[in-house]
Amino acid sequence: MRRVQYSVAMSLDGYIADPKGGYDWIVIDPEIDFDAMFKDFDTVLMGRKSYQAAVKPGGDGMPGQKAYVFSRTLRQEDCPDVTVSHDPGKTVRALRKQKKGKGIWLFGGGELFRSLLALGLVDAIEVAVIPVLLGSGVAMLPSPATLAKLKLTKHRIYRKTGTVLLTYALK
Repeated sequence: MRRVQYSVAMSLDGYIADPKGGYDWIVIDPEIDFDAMFKDFDTVLMGRKSYQAAVKPGGDGMPGQKAYVFSRTLRQEDCPDVTVSHDPGKTVRALRKQKKGKGIWLFGGGELFRSLLALGLVDAIEVAVIPVLLGSGVAMLPSPATLAKLKLTKHRIYRKTGTVLLTYALK
């Protein structure tokens, strides 16, 4: 069965975006090998807001990934380069059952993460903790949320920026 991994950058106080949805506070450590990180995935899941941020001018979308966008308002004909779904549970269950394919990357979006977590459709969580305190913003896991017990499976400290990468499996 294909696995779903939520990968996200988060401030030390638990936010994945500032109050206006911005993410310019995220420090990209030069030691992080993004090519190596992404080689295990061929499918990306996004909510509407993450998708719109990825395709706006200056964004490069998700090259090399089959993208699924979950939205109640977007229409397939308006988003020709992705698959639009109105039913995350049904779509992700079908993707996980596929025999062929690599891992499935859940990108950004605390609300989509919360929904898939509640449905038991998240296998791992990878959080890059950025050494900044935002004070408010978009929470990594918005309320109300389901209790999820985790087991630390990997960690790495990037000393140049102070970023800590934590990987957890769901118990």
